[in-house]
Amino acid sequence: MKLLAGVKGTGKTKALIEEVNRVCGESNGSIVCIEKGKKLTFDLKYQARLVNAEEYGVTNGDMLYGFLCGILAANYDITEIFIDGAYAICEEKIDELECFLEKAERITRINNIDCLVTASLDPALLSEKSRAFLVE
Repeated sequence: MKLLAGVKGTGKTKALIEEVNRVCGESNGSIVCIEKGKKLTFDLKYQARLVNAEEYGVTNGDMLYGFLCGILAANYDITEIFIDGAYAICEEKIDELECFLEKAERITRINNIDCLVTASLDPALLSEKSRAFLVE
C-alpha cells in the first residue's frame, strides 16, 4: 500500500497516471484504476481498466472497501490497483480514509497486489499509522 497525499495541485494525479501507464507495459496481470468521476478517461493506456466509483454509488470509506473487495473477488488476475481521489470518495473524512487504508492494505497484501492511492489533503493531518503509507 502506497499513499500519495498532498494539497490540491501538487501533482498526485499526474504521478498516478504516469505509474499506471508505466505498469501497463510491464505487468503480467490486470490493472484496475478507480476514480471519482471520469477525468482520467483519455490519460490512461487502454490496458488499464478504469472504473468510475460514482457510477456504482460509492460514496464513503466502507463502500470503497466493499467495492475494492468485489473487484478483487471478480478477477484473480489483478496485480495492480490504483485509486485516485480516495479522500474525496471518503467524503473528505480523515477517519474514513484511514479506516479504508488500513483494511485495503490488509486485503491487497494478502492477495499480493500493489496498490497506490491518492488523497488531496495535508499529510500532517494523518495519523502516524497512516503516514507510514506515504510515498514521495
